[in-house]
Amino acid sequence: MPKTIATDSPLAEITLRKYEKPSSDDKRELVKKLCLSIGLLQPGDSRDIVVDILHVILESNEPLDSKQIESFVIKNRNEKKLPAKGIASSNIRRQLKRLKDLFLIESVQNKYRINENEPLEKIFEEKIQKYYINSITDRVREYFKAIK
Repeated sequence: MPKTIATDSPLAEITLRKYEKPSSDDKRELVKKLCLSIGLLQPGDSRDIVVDILHVILESNEPLDSKQIESFVIKNRNEKKLPAKGIASSNIRRQLKRLKDLFLIESVQNKYRINENEPLEKIFEEKIQKYYINSITDRVREYFKAIK
């Protein structure tokens, strides 16, 4: 009889990494460091499509649907001579969900934009730092307190 192992699924999680201060003028490189810093991208990961998706949304002056995002991502990756890894529609939708889950983007009438068209710094302070990170650290603190 196979043993069932209980797995604990987190209610919320975020990875934070500290890198050197921003120094590049290349916006894609800055977006890549941001994605690395908040755990959307792993160090050494060759599948960095999430960088291009966020970059395309940041550069757009209007909300984009997933097909438009896919088209712009493919165009940008071709221009930068980057491999076409992760450009499947299903993967792009999955990455959009990850960006939504971190409150960076939102969908309005099936189109994606930066959350409430706010500056990213404000989104980080109000949605990620104050809400997301505080709720996680509060719960971790409860575990520390519960273990006597």
